[in-house]
Amino acid sequence: MHVSGLRIHPVKSTAIRPVESAQITHAGLAGDREWMVVDREGNLVSAREHPGLFAIVTDNRASGVDVDLLLQACGMPDLKVSFPDAAAIQVSMFGEPPMLARPAGSEADNWLQRVTGLDDLRLVWCEDPTRRHLDPEYSKPGDYTAFADCFPVNLVTDASVRQLDLWVRETAASRGTEPLPTPASRFRANIEIAGALEPFAEDHWSRVQIGGVIFRVTLPSARCVIPTIDADLHKGKEPLRTLAMHRRWDGATWFAANLIPDTEGVIRVGDALTVVQDSLTS
Repeated sequence: MHVSGLRIHPVKSTAIRPVESAQITHAGLAGDREWMVVDREGNLVSAREHPGLFAIVTDNRASGVDVDLLLQACGMPDLKVSFPDAAAIQVSMFGEPPMLARPAGSEADNWLQRVTGLDDLRLVWCEDPTRRHLDPEYSKPGDYTAFADCFPVNLVTDASVRQLDLWVRETAASRGTEPLPTPASRFRANIEIAGALEPFAEDHWSRVQIGGVIFRVTLPSARCVIPTIDADLHKGKEPLRTLAMHRRWDGATWFAANLIPDTEGVIRVGDALTVVQDSLTS
């Protein structure tokens, strides 16, 4: 097995940025989800509520531009944003305990508001991801991340994507409808792995090595509505409707794997993935 794709998302819920290599820190891929959009009360605003955020292209040094953050959108002038030094404010994701983040300022806020047509958006930066602790049931003291949903890194395998695509095609055939393609990009994973021998083998991994970096594998990823948003930014029912027929338990629908880096280093497209510990054999 090997890495076939690496992706970061400088601002949470904005366009995917493919990269050829990534610096892995304990917080995840450097440059990934360091910024997010919030409302006036400091609550996360994501593509779950506003799919149009996917049309905003964001880049940073990790994705190859020489600025802290570059915002781009059709019909709008590019905006360069520097790491802010304004006083930190409280922000929150999914009802979790509040975190501290620094607001980017009125120029970035106004830019976002013009792009989206929403008048209460603010852009914030996670200056110190060590302040955000992870679920203690699936992590160790000292684990942390920035604005990723739950864990620092998300990984998807080609075999799992192919199996889901087959299931979606079967569902479409049974309903007499045209199947919708199910690319791996729908799941916005950081790491895509080619060469997996069977679907959902990642469910049973405990520790893996990619290049020279060791990761703990915590649990599969509980999926929200994000994968139902297509390339035209429309929400549908697939692939979650079909996925729930096969991969629903404990009140959630599961796909892909969550990882926590145990070591730091650089990983690259083409690097081998080795299963260090498998729960089925350990």
